[in-house]
Amino acid sequence: MPIAPGEWLGLLGGGQLGRMFCMAAQSMGFRVCVLDPGDDSPAGAVADDHIRADYLDESALVEIAQRCRAVTTEFENVPAAAMRRLAAHCVVRPAADSVAVAQDRIHEKRFMVNHGIAVGPHRVVTRIDDLEAADLKLFPGILKSARLGYDGKGQANVATREDAIEAWSRGGRVPCVLEQRLPLHQEVSCLVCRGADGAMTTFPVVENAHRGGILAVSVAPARVAPELADNARETARRVAEQLNYVGVLCVEFFVLEDGRLLVNEIAPRPHNSGHFTIDACVTSQFEQQARMLAGLPLGSTAQLAPAVMLNILGDVWFHEGQRREPAWDDVLAIDGAKLHLYGKREARPGRKMGHVTVLGESVPQALERAAAAARVLGIDPPK
Repeated sequence: MPIAPGEWLGLLGGGQLGRMFCMAAQSMGFRVCVLDPGDDSPAGAVADDHIRADYLDESALVEIAQRCRAVTTEFENVPAAAMRRLAAHCVVRPAADSVAVAQDRIHEKRFMVNHGIAVGPHRVVTRIDDLEAADLKLFPGILKSARLGYDGKGQANVATREDAIEAWSRGGRVPCVLEQRLPLHQEVSCLVCRGADGAMTTFPVVENAHRGGILAVSVAPARVAPELADNARETARRVAEQLNYVGVLCVEFFVLEDGRLLVNEIAPRPHNSGHFTIDACVTSQFEQQARMLAGLPLGSTAQLAPAVMLNILGDVWFHEGQRREPAWDDVLAIDGAKLHLYGKREARPGRKMGHVTVLGESVPQALERAAAAARVLGIDPPK
């Protein structure tokens, strides 16, 4: 039976993705309880209740399970053990086993290979012998820690086998994946939504640009051939189906210079590259997350207007070593600009503080308006 508005939904995690989930669920009439250890979290600040405890705290898990009919997560590194404990008492979506694949790059690569989904050349590294025997064609490459890596963290560029051995030793000799550095033409992503009944829909494919390992710009729809977009959507659906995934899943892709499409990684949650859906689509990724958690029908993912999303880091609060408040009035004076700040009190370089989505009647117009917003914020304009 679907969960009716007015009842409680639970969320593990207190970050900005959780904040936007809370707002979407509350707009549909649900109450949201957040479990997060932080005293001042973006999601906890807007939730109807905030349980401040560790994710493995037994009494906290009992409390949220007793209150909430269903629980979801807002980031992929919530302990799978916590999700499994909750699943014995309430609905948990996505399931711990589905999330566990995305929590470990080794499991993720093996999953893709085992299901015939194309990924780049790589080698699993669990001991020094794996690097000493690695094919020289994998160099230059990127050495990525298997767990707890995001936004470019836990990664090292390695030009040679010797570089890789040094980086692996310096990083604590933890399990890693060595990936060949590929000639990239573009990076794109596709958000797929899958309900408990197996119904699926996808949002428009998005074109992404990263700076310093952090997503900086998303352009929707992506400037790619229709055939490539169809391929990305079909691959995302295959991944969700094979994972038996329920919820919003982001599949990130590399587009090579020769036109090949390879899966880079997956994120078992709403994703930064889907922020445009709040302002540019019939149903946002966060409303979709709430719908699937409550067992309600999927919403339309139709895009109403072309959009460009600019990530706002704490760097924009600082100019020539001095702190200043960004000129939000000038940003909002731009036609089609929609500002989203995450309620974080302290701006720090590299910290995600918000985003601005700029709409237009065409992708070129949205890009032109986004460039104007970037100039106001003092960040590199989108291309």
